[in-house]
Amino acid sequence: MRRAVSGAVLALLGWLACAPAAGAAEKAPSFADLPGWAGDDHAAALAAFLRTCRGGRALCAAARAARDAGGAAPRLFFESWFEPAQEQQGFLTGYFEPEVPGSLTPDAAHPTPLLTRPASLAGLPDREAIEAGARRAPAGPPVYLDPVDAFMVHVQGSARIRLGDGRVLRVGFDGKNGHPYTAIGKVLAEREGLPPSEVTADRLWAWLKAHPGKAPEIMRANHSYIFFKRVGTEAALGPVGGAGVPLTAGRSLAVDRRARPYGTLVWLEGELPQPEGGTAPLRRLAVAQDTGTAIVGPARGDLFFGSGERAGATASLVRHPVRWVVLREKPQAKRARR
Repeated sequence: MRRAVSGAVLALLGWLACAPAAGAAEKAPSFADLPGWAGDDHAAALAAFLRTCRGGRALCAAARAARDAGGAAPRLFFESWFEPAQEQQGFLTGYFEPEVPGSLTPDAAHPTPLLTRPASLAGLPDREAIEAGARRAPAGPPVYLDPVDAFMVHVQGSARIRLGDGRVLRVGFDGKNGHPYTAIGKVLAEREGLPPSEVTADRLWAWLKAHPGKAPEIMRANHSYIFFKRVGTEAALGPVGGAGVPLTAGRSLAVDRRARPYGTLVWLEGELPQPEGGTAPLRRLAVAQDTGTAIVGPARGDLFFGSGERAGATASLVRHPVRWVVLREKPQAKRARR
């Protein structure tokens, strides 16, 4: 489970409070009221949906049949089995899986371990004490990284690690010390007298790497500490999310579990900023498959953008209002009439 910090980029920078509250629910629209619905890649949405649709339910059987049929079948499946039920003004951020260089043994470039989970998570000290050697797991660290890269992996909760021999391994969240999370972007802005609007995620990482003498103190202002384990999932898929299935880039959504159960279908409509400038339309069906401490509210989402540099560059820019339309399963009588 990714539990570390969904909404990581936004929470990291300390701007979560800027997210608008979800608006009051409005009259439910129809599929015809969703611009871009007909042009979405319904097969991709269905593939993601099937990862959390388990068991012998008729719904899941119909979903598998639509996947196998291809063509227009995935769209017709969603339209036959679901209906737009609730529209709200939502707020969207993005997260990603970093891909960073590392080593199985410590060296000058990779001195910082990602620690494995200790036997008990009760009574653990804060980040500074753990990094100083307290309560290290007896099994030893799974990998060593650059200090700033290691902190970024803590924030995101998972990563792909490129080893010197060309191999790539994946690490995932396996518990935390229980101390509160602190956004170090806000800490950096306050201590260095920087305008908060200038402390974007990419500039934050660049500053930390450019100031190795000051970086540890800034990073240790976040007392939360994450433990990791090696995980094995298909290279084309993302890390395992809170729902226990691999995340799908562009389709998996982290939500507030108190408001939305895993498997909930959400139509997202808005504009996505692009790393090269400008925006691209967001017209996409996503599936609730993850969660995080920074995700609060019924129309608050964190979209998984995938792995690597491009995914990170895009995810770091997203903190935008979106049209948020929840789909609900139709009653049997309605399905029969279609």
